[in-house]
Amino acid sequence: MTVSFLILAALTIAGTAAAMSLRNLIHCVLTLTLGFVGLAMLYLQLGAQFVGFTQILVYVGAVAILAVFAIMMTQSVGPHVQPALSSFWVPGSVVASAVFAVLAWAICSGATSVRTPPQHDVSVNQIGDALMHKFALPLEIMGLLLTAALIGAVILAMPEKKGEQ
Repeated sequence: MTVSFLILAALTIAGTAAAMSLRNLIHCVLTLTLGFVGLAMLYLQLGAQFVGFTQILVYVGAVAILAVFAIMMTQSVGPHVQPALSSFWVPGSVVASAVFAVLAWAICSGATSVRTPPQHDVSVNQIGDALMHKFALPLEIMGLLLTAALIGAVILAMPEKKGEQ
């Protein structure tokens, strides 16, 4: 393991752990964004440029910003008193421990040498060229669908006037 991998892994784990432990929703989203950035950097370090750039564009650039705006638009002005622990922390801990145990067992008992088929080298330029020429119409349709979903979310989040129902 290289030093840069360890630094990025620590950054990713610290960001996501802070997102789970902080009480302020805005701080949670911002630290989750830090975890997304660390994960994108890990993808880039592993040579998966398209996945890394997509992680930055989609999760850091869109999902995190949209979550911050949604929280800011829907939160009321008064302070919220929340208990430190949920009433479901015991069952949640049991389920998380069971999932961890199953995953650890599967990793430890798995085959040590798995033959993978040869992978084709595809660059980001080739993917972008395919998106802009071969898949231009599906890309535009997805853009329209996401725009319609965003407009619908804003309309749902708008406060109702007293005369309207």
